[in-house]
Order: sequence, then C-alpha cells, then structure tokens
Amino acid sequence: MSNSDTATAPNPDDYLERIGLDPASVRASDAANRETLAALQRAHVATVPFETLAVTGDPFGPRDGEGVTLTLPHLYKKVVARERGGFCFELNGLFGWLLAELGFDADRIAARMLSDDGDPRPPANHHAHLASLDRTYVVDVGCGVPTMRRPLPLDGSVREDSAGVAWRVVESERPDAEYLTQYRTPGDEGWRDRYVFDATPRKLSYFEATCDHLATAPESSFTGDPTVSIATERGHRKLSPEKLTRSDRGEHSEREVGEEEWYGLLESEFGLRYAPE
Repeated sequence: MSNSDTATAPNPDDYLERIGLDPASVRASDAANRETLAALQRAHVATVPFETLAVTGDPFGPRDGEGVTLTLPHLYKKVVARERGGFCFELNGLFGWLLAELGFDADRIAARMLSDDGDPRPPANHHAHLASLDRTYVVDVGCGVPTMRRPLPLDGSVREDSAGVAWRVVESERPDAEYLTQYRTPGDEGWRDRYVFDATPRKLSYFEATCDHLATAPESSFTGDPTVSIATERGHRKLSPEKLTRSDRGEHSEREVGEEEWYGLLESEFGLRYAPE
C-alpha cells in the first residue's frame, strides 16, 4: 500500500459530512434502521457523482486518468478527502464500509448489468449491497442513470422515487441468477431490466479483476469519453464532453457545451474540481 493510500485515515463522521448529513443526528438515532439507510442512499446519490475521469482522463488535455484502486484508504481519500466521485466499484466499495461502521447488517454482492441484448457480461460487472432489516433490501449508490435512490425489498413490491422512476426486484427466470432488478421511467408502458444478481456475500477484492478490465479494456464502455452524472430532486444532471443534459421527472433538455466551459460545469453542477493542466 502506498503512502498516499495511508495519508487520510477513514473517518465515518467525515464521510457523513461529505454526503451532507449531520453525524450527530445520525448517531443520535438508532442508526441501523430502514429510515437511516434510506437517508444515506438518498444523500449519497445527490452529493457524490458517478464519474469516470479516473479511467478516461481529461477529454481536452494530455492528463491521463489516475486509474482505479479498490482499497479502502484509496477510495476514502478520493471520495471523501478529495471530494471526487467514481463508478460502481468505487462508490459502493466505500459505501459498504460506511454501512458496516454504522452497524448495518449488509453484504457486498456481485451483480451483472444487462446489455441491450440482455446478455449479462462480463461477470461481476456491478457491485451492490444487500442489507438485512425488517426485510432484505438491495442498496446501491453506484448505479449511474437511472439512479437508484432508495433501498429496494426483494419481494417484488414497487417503489416510485421523486424522479417518477419506479423500481422493483423480482425473482430471476435465468438459471444463473436469483434476482432481477427492474425500472420503469415516466412514460414507459413496461418494465426494463437493469441487472441480475444473487445473494452470495463477496469481499471487495472479489471485484478487482472485473474492475481492472472495465477500467482498461479498449472495448469497455468506460474507456471512451468520460461521463459524469448526479441525482437531483426530480431527476438528474449528466455531462459528456459535448453536452449537458438535465432530466426532470422524465422531461429531458440538453445543450451543447465547449471546452471553455466544461471544467466550470464540472464544479458548478457536480461539485468536481478538475481544472485543466
């Protein structure tokens, strides 16, 4: 482990402040309950962006991405101390530590995002959590767009969020997965499949091989242009090198952006300081 990994000691109270929650208020309640879990997930997706700059680097300059390292000190330094974001392995990787620190009975699980043709490849291409409370819930702060904003029970019941997106977890009909996560955006007539998973607990190190592949392989969807997104009260914001997109309960607007304003939008719209070199 490098010195940079150990320079910032992980502190759950600092993490709570990073996502806009008062540590004293969280600890004053019975922290490991359903209401606190929902508040943690909702706050996280609204303050910590899903972003791939560590993979792609600067789209307008010579700066390469610093790469992705799945160690707790490294993730903590990036997300909390440096106030950056990440993709699923980083965001859920660190969030799992916070859940444990707050006393939740939660396991890391390996999920598989489904491609357009329904093929879940590569293996373990998504990291989420199962939390056991009155029921078992999927908890996910690294889903990207559409954003999963609240814990989802595994009983098929439907949960609609403030953006008008309905979510549910049903039993999978696939022989290689126990459950299927689905969503329905405003205006959709049917359900769309998001990812499949089983309930086998995993260690963070289990995801290292797939994380490395997705962060380096030319064919990976993450190694092209960078993407940045964050949840808003009623939708999301998303930034690519060419455009800024806003969504409000299914209504989308977008405008072109240029290099001269792209860095400023990262900070003003997503809280990311990523000035050009």
